[in-house]
Amino acid sequence: MKRVSKYGWFVAVVGTLGLTSCLKTEEFPPQPSIAFKSFEQFADSAVITLSFTDGDGDIGLGQDQTDAPYDTSSYYYYNYYLEYFLKETGTWVLKDTIGHRIPVITPTGQNKALEGEIARRFETVQIPGFESPWYSNLTDADEGDTVRFDCLIIDRALNVSNKVSSGNIVLE
Repeated sequence: MKRVSKYGWFVAVVGTLGLTSCLKTEEFPPQPSIAFKSFEQFADSAVITLSFTDGDGDIGLGQDQTDAPYDTSSYYYYNYYLEYFLKETGTWVLKDTIGHRIPVITPTGQNKALEGEIARRFETVQIPGFESPWYSNLTDADEGDTVRFDCLIIDRALNVSNKVSSGNIVLE
């Protein structure tokens, strides 16, 4: 698995209705649930955005959370997994599984329910004298190729979300 810089993350938590006492409290199951929202490609990067809910708000890991079960040798060291597939002669081929750590986004207050979006930016690798597209970080993709991303997240209680797919994406 590739390790990605902490600066590649930006997390947007929107619509957290449970944080205000004047609105009806939202209730969600304690297991995180995700939906694929969007894929945006730019000249030097791309962003994959997922919407999510989590009833107990235990999404994210602190940088200091590296003891078991979150140690570096554990599957739970990462709490966001992205599988990268490339379509080759009509068949999806898994090219890479990439783990990331979502930072802690647990709200303060009594109601911990979360609803929002998690966006992951993939940036261009800077190689002197060579401009590579964002997906060169992954492997083997070229302009015009069809790719797919499957994602899942894991909360601190080790509840695993559903797995979602981006569907077919033709790279520009």
